[in-house]
Amino acid sequence: MIEKIETPEAFDSWTKRDVFTVRILSLLKSYSTKYHFCTFYRQIVDGKVTAIMSRLDGNFTMSVEDDCDVEELVHFFCVSGYKTILCTDRFILSPRYEQGEIMISSAKRDSMLECATLDEYPKLMDLYNFVDYDEQDFKAWYVDISHRIRYKTAKAYALVVLDEIIASGILSSIIDNYAILTAVRTRDEFRRMGYGSALVNAICFDVKGYVYIMRDEGVNEEFYTKLGFENIGKWRMYR
Repeated sequence: MIEKIETPEAFDSWTKRDVFTVRILSLLKSYSTKYHFCTFYRQIVDGKVTAIMSRLDGNFTMSVEDDCDVEELVHFFCVSGYKTILCTDRFILSPRYEQGEIMISSAKRDSMLECATLDEYPKLMDLYNFVDYDEQDFKAWYVDISHRIRYKTAKAYALVVLDEIIASGILSSIIDNYAILTAVRTRDEFRRMGYGSALVNAICFDVKGYVYIMRDEGVNEEFYTKLGFENIGKWRMYR
């Protein structure tokens, strides 16, 4: 049975903390269950919660147990309709998907460079322009990220030299000492100078527990491995 949840407590029995759960629970903490554009679901099989899902403007994130009812989940998505579904590569829906690597780290290395300053409260307009989000509407991005920051389920960082951003990163989901690092970028002329590594180390040092990243296959593996991250599985996005 798949049901829409009405209160956050409906997820209390879910103890898994994979990267997908972190996304879902941080979204739940940010928006609760009171908005029509952000909804949450759970699948129950024989009295046990076997899958949890969030839906934000048609974009799903799903975390599943091995004993979930896959056929029921596939039917649910086909009937509900979706823009995207982010989940483990073990969930098979259709041949149309993107895929990449999940990495995790609990390493704590405080290695800020002397000539740079860490800004933990950068102006979001400056950060948006620096990251250069493709096809992402600024107003929608700003409303969402500022809301998450206000509820302490996200945090933005910038590395600054002479009042200019040279590197950035965002913890887009934070819950239960787990966080997901996204939007890591260093200005071209400052690459291979240690700034990106210093920023990622500073961000990870700021998180008490574990930091996840979801990277594209074949991209930046060596960079993150040197910083203490390890591959633990694959993410998949259906469109």
